[in-house]
Amino acid sequence: MDYVNQPAAPTGNHSDKQTKVYPGEKLIRVVAVSFGLLCVLQALINISLRLVLYTQTSDLLPDCKNGTTDLDNFRRQNAQYFQQGWAYVHPSFYYISSTTKSWEESQQDCLQRGADLVIINTNEEQDFTRQFNRLTWIGLRNITNQWTWVDGTPLTKNYWGEGEPNNLIRVDDKCVEIRFFKTENSWNDIPCTTSNYWICEKNLTQIIK
Repeated sequence: MDYVNQPAAPTGNHSDKQTKVYPGEKLIRVVAVSFGLLCVLQALINISLRLVLYTQTSDLLPDCKNGTTDLDNFRRQNAQYFQQGWAYVHPSFYYISSTTKSWEESQQDCLQRGADLVIINTNEEQDFTRQFNRLTWIGLRNITNQWTWVDGTPLTKNYWGEGEPNNLIRVDDKCVEIRFFKTENSWNDIPCTTSNYWICEKNLTQIIK
């Protein structure tokens, strides 16, 4: 009988070593991949937020030639406003006085600060002005029988208190104060010589100039 050398039958040991998966190894791989994806996602979010912030700030600085330098100067200038007692509520800075003056004296103080008495354009701004629980001047007065803001624009939307304006004290109730703090319609007409607190407003466009 002829004997032919046959290749040895595979034992399976080598193959088993290559394909064997240890307990928990698959889970570890999934966690590692997920963590890597989260890191990438976080990086993309951070980049996106930085781009949005830069774009919004750049929109406020349309004439800047050196973006980095001007942006640093802009931030430094804003910090000075905070130190001087201004509060920021988009899109303006506001200065709330700690003393009382007549309407004209209050407006002069605002002008010296590079601002004006507050001009109320939105419901949010109206709510802001009445939160201080003080009799407070705003930048509205009666000029030639027309209620006009300090920037020369006529009054369109108003927040008069019930029955106001009424010239209740004298016929020279030509200036407007915040009086009825608990209601949105808080305005009252009163003589301009009355001593009140006041609020100055400086828009961001005024700061950039």
